[in-house]
Amino acid sequence: MKPAKLLVFVLVVSILAGLYAQPAGAAKYLELEEGGVIMQAFYWDVPSGGIWWDTIRQKIPEWYDAGISAIWIPPASKGMGGAYSMGYDPYDFFDLGEYDQKGTVETRFGSKQELVNMINTAHAYGIKVIADIVINHRAGGDLEWNPFVNDYTWTDFSKVASGKYTANYLDFHPNEVKCCDEGTFGGFPDIAHEKSWDQYWLWASNESYAAYLRSIGVDAWRFDYVKGYGAWVVKDWLDWWGGWAVGEYWDTNVDALLNWAYSSDAKVFDFPLYYKMDAAFDNKNIPALVEALKNGGTVVSRDPFKAVTFVANHDTDIIWNKYPAYAFILTYEGQPTIFYRDYEEWLNKDRLKNLIWIHDHLAGGSTDIVYYDNDELIFVRNGYGDKPGLITYINLGSSKAGRWVYVPKFAGACIHEYTGNLGGWVDKWVDSSGWVYLEAPAHDPANGYYGYSVWSYCGVG
Repeated sequence: MKPAKLLVFVLVVSILAGLYAQPAGAAKYLELEEGGVIMQAFYWDVPSGGIWWDTIRQKIPEWYDAGISAIWIPPASKGMGGAYSMGYDPYDFFDLGEYDQKGTVETRFGSKQELVNMINTAHAYGIKVIADIVINHRAGGDLEWNPFVNDYTWTDFSKVASGKYTANYLDFHPNEVKCCDEGTFGGFPDIAHEKSWDQYWLWASNESYAAYLRSIGVDAWRFDYVKGYGAWVVKDWLDWWGGWAVGEYWDTNVDALLNWAYSSDAKVFDFPLYYKMDAAFDNKNIPALVEALKNGGTVVSRDPFKAVTFVANHDTDIIWNKYPAYAFILTYEGQPTIFYRDYEEWLNKDRLKNLIWIHDHLAGGSTDIVYYDNDELIFVRNGYGDKPGLITYINLGSSKAGRWVYVPKFAGACIHEYTGNLGGWVDKWVDSSGWVYLEAPAHDPANGYYGYSVWSYCGVG
């Protein structure tokens, strides 16, 4: 090949390599352990047919580009419902879509190999994978005589195709050790975590379910229905395997949530905040939200490092005015989660991408609420480390809002509006005493007005 043609060839190859090269295995902005944004990568009754792992895999490059740090995937094991199971009825923990049982080889989401391919793709883009762990109960066993209830129960799991973690009535409550634990779910056989056999196969050995998930690349854990068993179970799981973890303790009692979080060493979903946001943003009762935040009525206001915040999930989706809710959780304290359908189907994706950037680059430090009424909420994040802080202005009114606010942190500084929701480039100067006139657009998403603005020092990013 002639030198000139060789040079052209090398240049073309270099350009194409730049266009299609994968990132070098690190999150684009923040790591999961640094408080990065989580994508719940499923919803209830995702399409069946074994396509979901591939669906997630195809979306990972875009999610990386948006700044997503981790994906929370549905329970991967074969459930009682076979190809129609969402995974919350676990039958064979060690069947990730490779054994022909319950009428199918693949799970609803796909094959084991497709799951592994998806995890590998996530890791290539620096995105962590959070497995949904359902260990309160099992489902789909055969009938056997159970002397502890003097009746037949569906507790015979001797025929699981993997041959691992077989079980019978002795592995469930009631048994010879105890009658019960903290709770049962749906009438399913309630796993006896106090039994060494069940501990061995669930987490306490190198042959365990936890070990198996680690072996295919799972990084972190979301524990389902943790009200159903002792916090010591999660604590021991994490002592064995480590990793970021969050528990679903569905309750509005903040003391109960934090007691569980401190006992387990995991985070918790902030259900109290979720319901207060519904009151604030759907019912224009911002004072109720502020009262909870000021008086310890949410997890995030008591210990933000234990709070995982959310606007919707696969179980509950009651907040209708979602833009102010996402503006809140992505600029307030706590670690935010984005619901798949909100991002991919229902909301303006560019608005959410912008809020993820704001969360990862501006939103740091403690919070001061500087103004609120039924329609408006304005708070300041005071900055920490390389995150300079911000001012969030939420407006639920049907007209553009504006007011003078006292923000001494920004005294004498140029501040910029980072969402573009006011139209175009907007800078303001905060006077030397700390006062500035700020504005927020109307809340009218159908016509392109999203009801919030976010401000920080000029020139960030």
